[in-house]
Amino acid sequence: MADNTKNVCARIGTARVLPILTLERSESALPLATALLASGLPVAEITFRSDSAADSIRIVRERIPDLLIGAGTVLSVNQVELAQRAGSQFILTPGFNPAVVEASLELGVPIFPGVNNPTDIELAMGFGLEAVKFFPAEASGGVPFLKAMSGPYPAVRFLPTGGISPENLADYLALDNVLACGGSWIADPTFIRASRYDEIARIAAEAVALSASGS
Repeated sequence: MADNTKNVCARIGTARVLPILTLERSESALPLATALLASGLPVAEITFRSDSAADSIRIVRERIPDLLIGAGTVLSVNQVELAQRAGSQFILTPGFNPAVVEASLELGVPIFPGVNNPTDIELAMGFGLEAVKFFPAEASGGVPFLKAMSGPYPAVRFLPTGGISPENLADYLALDNVLACGGSWIADPTFIRASRYDEIARIAAEAVALSASGS
């Protein structure tokens, strides 16, 4: 594992929770990132589900350098390049696309491709990856699946995402092969649109407390 990837994994693993952000306007990026950092969450993923993703990543990287910022829902080589130019420090994908993985590695950006079966896990290992996104977590077997994967793949760490909530967060984080959990509940798009950053900060702080109890 490259030093840069080790550093990113260490920082995500320390945070234990990775907020998943979908921003309709890049103007929301700065106050949202500020709220997360103040609540004890020094990492975040901004998804490429909107046209403002690259600009939002750039703003956070330039204005809040203490926040580790990544690009999520990356589906193409072009989006990998956009994310890298914007300053994304890591990339996550919903599925395993070899071309996207290869492009990210060539640009030196750590990537966590989405997997939900042994075949994709072994494909990731073939690229030298030791940490992957498990998506959609709850729909793909959840905690029992991850327990089963710890036997044949003891060195692989997972980022479960999809269906993670305050109710099951601790169950996932109690597993030795879970690096951190991705959570979209922390920054509800409705709250972002309404600029309810205090409410998002409160939810983020609760997630931090829950992650501590589940570690």
